[in-house]
Amino acid sequence: MRVVREADLVDSIADALQYISHFHPPDFVRALADAWAREESESAKAAMAQILVNSRMAAIGRRPICQDTGMVNVFLEIGVGARLDLSRPLQEVVDDAVRRAWRLETNPLRASVVVDPIGARRNSGDNTPAMVHVEMVAGDRVDVDVSAKGGGSENKAKFAVLNPSASVADWVVSTVETLGAGWCPPGILGIGVGGSSDKAMLLAKKALSEPIDLPQLRRRGPRERTEALRLEIADRVNALGIGAQGLGGITTVLDVKIRTMPTHAASLPVGLVPNCAATRHVHFTLDGSGPARLAPPDLADWPQILLDSASAGARRIDLDALTEETVASLEPGETLLLSGTLYTGRDAAHRRMVEILDSGGELPVDLAGRAIYYVGPVDAVGDEVIGPAGPTTATRMDPFTDRVLAGTGLKLMIGKAERGPEAVAAIARHRAAYLIAVGGAAYLVSKAIREAEPVAFHDLGMEAIYRLRVEDMPVTVAVDARGSSIHATGFRRWRRDGAVSGAPG
Repeated sequence: MRVVREADLVDSIADALQYISHFHPPDFVRALADAWAREESESAKAAMAQILVNSRMAAIGRRPICQDTGMVNVFLEIGVGARLDLSRPLQEVVDDAVRRAWRLETNPLRASVVVDPIGARRNSGDNTPAMVHVEMVAGDRVDVDVSAKGGGSENKAKFAVLNPSASVADWVVSTVETLGAGWCPPGILGIGVGGSSDKAMLLAKKALSEPIDLPQLRRRGPRERTEALRLEIADRVNALGIGAQGLGGITTVLDVKIRTMPTHAASLPVGLVPNCAATRHVHFTLDGSGPARLAPPDLADWPQILLDSASAGARRIDLDALTEETVASLEPGETLLLSGTLYTGRDAAHRRMVEILDSGGELPVDLAGRAIYYVGPVDAVGDEVIGPAGPTTATRMDPFTDRVLAGTGLKLMIGKAERGPEAVAAIARHRAAYLIAVGGAAYLVSKAIREAEPVAFHDLGMEAIYRLRVEDMPVTVAVDARGSSIHATGFRRWRRDGAVSGAPG
């Protein structure tokens, strides 16, 4: 019997993590391309186009699809007859593979994992530890699913224990309606039903690695209750009108995957885990014949999309000549192309700025009349100015927004997803505006950045403040200077009958 060597397992997982950093699964690309072709909302269609163009660029350039290269999840199904030659526990073996993948010089990935989560939250520096799940199964092989889960979608995971007579579909649809756009739709919903609280969430997470087959299911029709439930949830969620990036549209989910297992007679545990537009996973099998070999996808899977036509009507904004009149003239849903000086700043930088302002100190950067971009980029390689640099979820900056606007004179903020009511009120009060870049288009956005220099809070690593010079960076106005938000109004036009009510399930 062949032996699965430790080195082969490490090599295979490390290669898989690099592979998924820049290759979307082909089934996801095809499903998104089909959704793009059918989309009726111009804003949502433009967002999907950026995601698809970014995906193709990342595949060709072998650079991350998204700047949030994710927390690693590794599911191992080990056959009872398999022979593994390991010198260390599986967790250490997997973590070794993660370090190797994250530190690859030709494509370094962004370390996002912090240790001591309720204390100092110090970055581990190499994205370890991975989330490792092991199951003993029949057979003599080792099957491995590797995925990288971004924080924006992971933060939207939900769990509930329903009454046994309750509708799973009703709970899922009402829950998705409250998630906002921070999980970067269009994506996949993983749903686990049954088991216990921990099993339901694990089922939901594992379901996300299943192939997209909703179009085939729709064509042939459901053969059992779970398939019917998948179709019902997909149709009702899409009828909500949330759309790509929350801009309003006909497609919010590309597929709904459901796994079930027996549960207690008094319980109906349900876990919900969304996957974003940067869906990243791959499966391989080890049988002792050596490491896995992952073939690159066919570039023919990607549609040929020209973004020039989509931006033809965009308004150009000079960030170095921002005036109150210019900011006041911005309209929700308007497409802009930004050029000039742009500063970066995420959670840690905002917290530090507020501490300095509250203590009467002077900030190391002058943000008066300027714009700030909520981003933590990937390190640059070769002749790159900056690595992939897509937006992070803006709601995390909401607690700091009023203080920063009042204390700095900042005029524009750029992130992804909606803002909370207090942040929207602060934006209106200070006559500022909030713009969104497309989540899941990090490599594309980075090509609009011509210069990048860290200028403050260098110790924060990827959360340091950078001064960027951008040229024709595409964004959409989300909240205007009067406090009108496209995320509060855009979906209403696209909401359809059947989103709320549905058959019991």
